[in-house]
Amino acid sequence: MKPLQLSPLYKRFSKEAQKGSSVLYSFLSEKIAEDEEILELAAAANKDQPNPNLLLGSVHYLLLQGNNHPLRKYFPSLTLHPLRKEEAFLEFRDFCRLNASEIRKLLKSKLVQTNEVGRCSYLYPCFSYVHEQFNKPLALIEIGTSAGLQLLWDHYRYCYDGIITSGTPNASVTIEAEIKSGTFPVLPVLPPPVSHRFGIDLHVNDLKNEEDLAWLKALIWPEHHERREQFLKAAQIVQQNQLQLIEGNGVDLLPEIIEQIPDDSIVCVFHTHVANQIVNEVKYQLEETLKQIGQSRNIVHLYNNMWDEKLHLDMIINGETKELVIGETDGHGRWFTWEFLRK
Repeated sequence: MKPLQLSPLYKRFSKEAQKGSSVLYSFLSEKIAEDEEILELAAAANKDQPNPNLLLGSVHYLLLQGNNHPLRKYFPSLTLHPLRKEEAFLEFRDFCRLNASEIRKLLKSKLVQTNEVGRCSYLYPCFSYVHEQFNKPLALIEIGTSAGLQLLWDHYRYCYDGIITSGTPNASVTIEAEIKSGTFPVLPVLPPPVSHRFGIDLHVNDLKNEEDLAWLKALIWPEHHERREQFLKAAQIVQQNQLQLIEGNGVDLLPEIIEQIPDDSIVCVFHTHVANQIVNEVKYQLEETLKQIGQSRNIVHLYNNMWDEKLHLDMIINGETKELVIGETDGHGRWFTWEFLRK
């Protein structure tokens, strides 16, 4: 993508960051949108990646790695008393000039794989509903798994509308969320059983690897202290559990993985905020693959940001597809709506 074509992306991201509670990223993105030199640097990134997240994440990564440039004084993740954002862009430009080579290398080699454990807030009631429908252990297959934090949704505790309602007692991670509208989901006292956990990604992040851990931490916006703390706690849980994380094309690998799962489990394919990075041709391929598999066994597909922003639950039962629209979701899982009615 040519540098000037990136400008609208940064203007749009500036508004998104403002809504997403990052004043610093909102301000920087607004300025980047008008700066040809920075846009030229940003153009080095892979075109199918969310460019603003990748550039800002790369800068954040280098600062977190110990770069002592004055720009760090504006990042709430690096100082208790950050300086005023209005003075940050001159330092940001200087930082990018001095570290252009390292930034360009990161832009070409890294992926935006924000492994947001907060999204488990809406996965938990969905998977609880699936278990209620099929009364079988769940065999999880996550497409775009990154490091697998969401594969362990049953290892966390859940607090909805300020009330701890369900999940694993005494868990070190508590997922908090607001249910903005609709009904309140019916939740079990304890999480439903899980028989298998497969995660697929073009690049798997190993949380036992310091570089991978640092990169995922850098993708968390500077002001989001609670998300950062929650991520590190969830990372410890992942490090203590055995997950089957596989590098490759998720759609191509699905049939092979599902063949390994016995019929006494219900297959649950899921992905959150990933499909917007998938081209339509592959989306159609995914749907067709699931339909074909659904002719011989029951299967569930839980997803959002595919054809629209809403959370969908498609259940293929005896070859017939039942489509449910669950509701809307926040990108970080801080709120969701539960709009479908049980039948």
